[in-house]
Order: sequence, then structure tokens, then C-alpha cells
Amino acid sequence: MAPGTLGAGDSAGGTITPHVNGSHPGRISVFASFSAGPARGRGSARLAAGTLVSGLVATAVLAGAGTAAADEETAPDHSGAAATISGLKTYGAAVIRGAARDQQVSAGLFEMSVEGGGMLQTYCVDIQTPTQKDAKYHETAWSGTSLGANEDAGRIRWILQNSYPQVNDLAALAKKAGVRGRLTEQDAAAGTQVAIWRYSDDVSVDAADPQAEQLADYLQKNARDEEEPKASLALDPPAVSGRPGEPVGPVTVRTDARSVTVSPPADAATSGVRIVDKNGEPVTTAADGSQIFFEVPEDAAADTAELTAQASTTVPVGRAFVSESRSQTQILAGSSESTVSATASATWALKGAIPALSARENCAKGGVDVTVANQDDEPFTFEVAGAEHTVAGGESRTVTVPLSEDRPYDFTVEGPGGFEQRFTGMLDCLTRAAEIGTTTHTLTGPSPTPVAGTPTDTNLAETGSSSATPWIAGTAIALVVLGGAGLVVARRRNTPSGD
Repeated sequence: MAPGTLGAGDSAGGTITPHVNGSHPGRISVFASFSAGPARGRGSARLAAGTLVSGLVATAVLAGAGTAAADEETAPDHSGAAATISGLKTYGAAVIRGAARDQQVSAGLFEMSVEGGGMLQTYCVDIQTPTQKDAKYHETAWSGTSLGANEDAGRIRWILQNSYPQVNDLAALAKKAGVRGRLTEQDAAAGTQVAIWRYSDDVSVDAADPQAEQLADYLQKNARDEEEPKASLALDPPAVSGRPGEPVGPVTVRTDARSVTVSPPADAATSGVRIVDKNGEPVTTAADGSQIFFEVPEDAAADTAELTAQASTTVPVGRAFVSESRSQTQILAGSSESTVSATASATWALKGAIPALSARENCAKGGVDVTVANQDDEPFTFEVAGAEHTVAGGESRTVTVPLSEDRPYDFTVEGPGGFEQRFTGMLDCLTRAAEIGTTTHTLTGPSPTPVAGTPTDTNLAETGSSSATPWIAGTAIALVVLGGAGLVVARRRNTPSGD
């Protein structure tokens, strides 16, 4: 079991309180109220420019003044693979060096079972956050995790590509790394995990076994910067809008799968909404780069529909996986043929503003990016965190709502006629090592043992049945209720009129 400590996390939640500006039709207002304490730890120094992350996507309808939005909940945008962690499977021992004491912990490969079929192997990239038993994970971009603000993230990917299990000829790996003696699978996994921790958590950690330590030193010394891998499957953009009777889109398929199955909205038979290509031909399968559209009947009332794309492929090495229950972040080391999926939504209205609204966590900027795409001919004005922004017709604009690390947030985007779209979650952009030091706990796996001849922290949780478990589990449940590590879209109220 890779080590982790729950630590003294912030208990105070953050909220963004909606403000309705009824005198300005077509305006969205969002006012933020949250604690924006100073960034903590070495990780805060790495908050530099970065890209948007996958996390949560929602669509909004503003069909003119006096129009309200649909009363429904929209699921988070968890494009790619979704999996349940099975536990630490191949591991050795590692020693975390501390000023007062050293700690011996397990280090190695986890296994995950993919929803829909498939298996994943992962290493952890947050040494002090615990791995919750049977935690649910989903694939995401680096920028939604501590990797997004880590200038060494590309070196971690190099390590993954040049070590176990991607390199499974252990004799050849040992020779290349200059390892003296036989390199076992356990040594290879432990050495690889230790090298990753040195870059992901910036901690002093050594492999207990000499062969594993030699491998870790080789990997750390030779690691080179590599680009972030692309998503196994994504739909871009995940939210579009337009007029009934016109193609709404395009939505572009991004994948390394050979073929993608495209499923229309669940109520397509009654709503008449079809998924088509640029020529208006029905689409049931697609490939990387394919552009697809929603075809909405001319007389359709204002509404929102969602399509689903699914494929079978190997997930690219180096993809990040985050939990919905504050379990430690993982990075992919190997994948079988696995089921991956993605969704995209379309919103339409006969008249008035029809913005497509999406929001994604951006750790590089320390907040959540809110993007508004304006499909109307007239400018569209909205407010975020007290600041007003205008999007010209046919354009889009992204603004960042700054948030505090490890504190739940909750904000609602409001528009005319009672429109509401609520976003909740918790920003988890720094490793615990960057935040609180090197106190370590584990939740499952073998019991940690003292390092001979050194003062040892004896307050480590031995297994999943540790006395610390009920408190940790209760905290995890509370965080899930408040928003957890993932983003959750709450409710849209009322039903938009079609004219």
C-alpha cells in the first residue's frame, strides 16, 4: 500500500452565492463567497500557466427574458475510463526520511478494475493521502491534479514509459540501470514508485531493497521531460448550443481507439433528435477527428439533450486518475483493452440567448474555469465572482473563479427567468507533502515496520481495520456529501419555453 496521511485538512466549506440581476435580461450573475487563504507548501510556487482540465461540464439555456431553465441534474463530465481501485498488488518497501524519524512504507503497483471491462495498473502521485478501499476513480487531465502545477510531471511520464511494467524484461532493465544483483517484480515496482515520488511529492524517500534503490536512482537521474498523453476518449466541446432546425455542433471526437460507438439521446424516439454528420447523415460510429452534430426538429421546444460515445482501447500511459472520495491521485502505468466513454450535450431555443456553459478545474490557475459560448447574434453579458464580462455573438470567453485548496466550493450561475446552474466540488491541486510535511499513514496493505537503528513513527495505521479507519471513512463520506474531490453539477430549475 502506498503511504498517505489524511492530515489536518480544512473543515470549512466555501460557497459562491448566486445573485439575480433581474434588470438585465440575458445576464448571468455569480458572486463568490469563500475563504481564499494563502497557498501553502512548495507546490504553491508551481502555480504557473497551464491548460484547462477535464472535470465537470454543464449546459445552460437562456431562451430570452422571463424564460427559466430545465429542472434536471447534469452528471459531471468524466471522459475516458472509470475504475474501482482493487489495492496494492506488486510492491516492496520504501523509507521516507524525516528530520526526527524515518518511516518504512509499502511502495508499488496498484490495480484497478474498469467499469465495462478492463484492468489498469497505476502508481500513486500523492504519498501522504490515503487510498480509500474500493474507491471510484475516473480519468482526467494533469491540470485537474497536482501534476498540473508540477514542472516535473513530464519526467514522471518518462519513468513510467521506461520502467516496470512497460518494460517487463527485468534482466534487461537491471542491466540498463546498472543494478547489481537480481531485480524482482517487487523490486522493480518499488524502485519505480520511489523514483516517481521524488518528482511528484518532492520528498526524501529511498527504496529499502538495494536493487530497487539502484533502479530508483537510475530512473530519477535519467528522466527527461515528456508531453502529457491525450485522453483515451473525449468530446470537444462537451457542450454546444443552437437553434432548432439547424445542425447544433460540431462536437469533435478525440480518441486513440480504432472505432467509437455513438448513442443518441435516451428519448430520441419521442423527441426526434438525431445524431448526424456534416452532411446530415445519421451517425452510429465515429473515429478520431470525426465531427458530429445534433439534429433538432424545427418545432422543438427549448431543451437539452445528451449523446454518449463509447469505445474499447488501451488507456495511454501517464493519464491521471482522481477519486470521488478524496483517495490519493494515481497515474497510469499499464492498461489492458478497456471500456472508455464520454458525453456531450446540446441546448437549443427558438429565440433569445442560448449560451453553452461549461466549467472545469484548473489547478495551474488555482480555481475553476467557467466558459460561456454565445451562439446568439447579440452580445451576451455575464458576471462571475462580482466581475462583469461580455461575450460577443458567435464567440466564447473563459474566466477563472479563484478558490481555496482543499475546501469545498459551491457556486450557482443564474440567468433571467429563474435559470440556475449550480457547481460544487473541492479543489485538490497540491500534494499533502507540499501542504503539511511528511507524517505518513496507510489504510490498507502490510503493516509498516521500523527501520533498524532509527527513531520510528509508531503512530501509523496498520491496515484497513485500523482504529483510524472509522474517522477517515467518516471524513471521506462527509467530503463526498460536500462535493468530494470530483465536481458535481447540481440542479437546473423550471422548464424553458420554446418561444
